[in-house]
Amino acid sequence: IPKGSKIGIIGATGSGKSTLFDIIMGLLQPNEGTISVDGKPVTTQIQRSWQAQLALVPQTIFLADTTTAENIAFGIPLSEIDHERLYFAAEKAQIAETIKALPKGYDTRVGERGVQLSGGQRQRIGIARALYKKADVIFLDEATSALDAETESAFSESLINLGDELTVLI
Repeated sequence: IPKGSKIGIIGATGSGKSTLFDIIMGLLQPNEGTISVDGKPVTTQIQRSWQAQLALVPQTIFLADTTTAENIAFGIPLSEIDHERLYFAAEKAQIAETIKALPKGYDTRVGERGVQLSGGQRQRIGIARALYKKADVIFLDEATSALDAETESAFSESLINLGDELTVLI
């Protein structure tokens, strides 16, 4: 898969799409062959450095009962959040306008498991989280399933406009 590609993996339920992602991410070992990055096999010695370059957006997003900003910059202390990067990620994930309309904007608490948000909004927070991380490769494991057609189309367009540095597997 060349760097910067946007690849769609299509198949019936149970055909192995998520398993393929797990193998590429180094979570499962292949029964045969190897996974290589830049011509080098992903061995146990380099597995962590490979995984540090990845972001997974699953179908069900974990959200903590904290602010939208803290959920996008997940794991980063509030005082260390890069707000410019936060706003960029939210824009690209098609969630910025929704966040701005919340009572306290980026400081609005989302509730336990994100109960204050719709399913599509939770998924866009998850997508923004992956973009905030600045991963080289983003895996979207049915991550757009809760988005309406218009939002999914706008999100797909924004992925294309992220440039040739970001590889996306959907």
